[in-house]
Order: sequence, then structure tokens, then C-alpha cells
Amino acid sequence: MATVLITGTSSGIGMSTALELARAGHTVIATMRNPAASPGLAETARREGLPVKVLTLDVSSDESVRSCFAAVAEPIDVLVNNAGVECHGSVEELPMEEIIGTMNTNYFGAVRCIKAVLPRMREARSGCIINVSSVAGHISCPPLGAYSASKFALEAISEALAGEVKPSNIRVAIVEPGIQDTKMARAIENGTPSLYPQVVRFSGLFRAALANPVPPAATAQVVRQIIESGTWQLRHPSGPDAAAFMAWRASMTDEQWIAWNAQDDESWYQQVERDFGLDARPQPEAGSGAVGAGAQV
Repeated sequence: MATVLITGTSSGIGMSTALELARAGHTVIATMRNPAASPGLAETARREGLPVKVLTLDVSSDESVRSCFAAVAEPIDVLVNNAGVECHGSVEELPMEEIIGTMNTNYFGAVRCIKAVLPRMREARSGCIINVSSVAGHISCPPLGAYSASKFALEAISEALAGEVKPSNIRVAIVEPGIQDTKMARAIENGTPSLYPQVVRFSGLFRAALANPVPPAATAQVVRQIIESGTWQLRHPSGPDAAAFMAWRASMTDEQWIAWNAQDDESWYQQVERDFGLDARPQPEAGSGAVGAGAQV
């Protein structure tokens, strides 16, 4: 059994992964920005007698990362970089601070944790680093440009890292979930006013997909399989739509992809219904919120 440190465990994929691994007998160090505000994981662990320790960690802070990893005395066999923020909105309308904040958490946050754990893994000549990316780490479309940029960056450094650390017997894996039922997905689901039609259109796509939601446990099971199988495979799509969506994008040229995103509303809605069987048209009951409103896990 492994000792696994997971970031972003207050809800969604992080919480599901912590419970999946602890129930399988692994020792879990579950971290989140504010444990007092998100007691659900600790309460479940106590109720079930699971080997879960909850620690405070803000991956966007150098000092928080140093303090958290210094407080872990036992060797960390596996690091699961899951903490992330959702960010959607057009490039023009998103505040610069949100774009920077998204990169700081989703990309630099993972890098901070990797750098904190690598020396001990390298000395032990053993370890596994799992970075939770997204289908958006392969496919960039409006209004997810800023979010996709952070995930593209995470995938790039993961691929380079894998080559660096393999001689030290350290495995690197990237997990790429599709649309799953998390706070992030629900934030995108809510329509937002925008100068650009893609913002509302994509919220409709998420709403339609979440009508038959895929639980975050789907990704938790992929993470567990990576840990327990000893696989050296780099990329792992997660959920029934992930591999299919990436293959669909790969079937197009870049110019076809841009044209697909740029077409008029009715043509776009018709094509989504034809290609995916989803009615993404706005619904009267759709909620509203501020452009770029984010969700932290």
C-alpha cells in the first residue's frame, strides 16, 4: 500500500480520489486550502475509520507548499496534483488577474508540489506523480482559453518531467477527464452574459451533458488503477466522453476546428445535436452569473 498526497480534496475529483484510495487501504494525506470550511472528507474518514490525514495547503503559495510538505514526515510514494480553479470567459472580457490566477493554481501550483516532492522520490529511486489535467489540455475552444492554457502547460511539463525522472524509477501520469459532475463543471453550466456567443453556447453544452452526469468517482478509479498497476503509460483519458471527444477533434484540421467554433448559433447548435446527440440551446430556467466566475477545489 502507498502513502499518497492529494491536493484539492475539498470536493469533486479530489475528495472522490481520497476516499477511493483510502477505502482500498492506501494511506492518504488529503490537502485543501481551508479544511475548516470543507469538513466533509474528514467526517467521512472518521465515520468509516479510513486512513486519511487532512492538511492545509494552498498550492498557489510558495510558503504554504513549503510548510505543508515539511510537515509530512513519512515518505510520499505518490503525489496527485488535482487542485485547480475553473475559469471561463472570452479572452477580451476575462480580467487579467483571473487569467494569471488560473495559471498560478492549475500550472504553477502543480509545479510547486512536484519540486517539493521530487528530491525524496529521487533519493528513494521510487515514486509516482499523477497530474490531473483535462480534455481541455488537448482541445482549446472558446470560452475556455485561459483554462485550456493552464492545462496545456501542465501536460507539456508532465511530458518533459517523465523523461527526466524515469531513470530514477519515478513514474509520471496525466489524467484527462471529460465533462464530469463537479463544482467546476456546474460553474460552466450556468450561462453568463457576454459579447461573445460561445460563452452561452458552451454553458448549454455542459448543461446538456450534465443531464446524464458522470461522477468524479470515474476519475478516482483511473487514479487508483495507475497507482496499483505500476503502468508507465503517460496519458489516461477519464470518463466515457474523453477519448471520443479528443479523437473527434483530432479528425479535424486546425482551420476546420476554428470554423466550427466560429459558426453562427443555429448552425453550431444543430451540429452539436448531430454529432453528440445533445440539445445545447438555452433553456428558460438557465441560471446566470459573472463572466469568469471561478470554482476552487
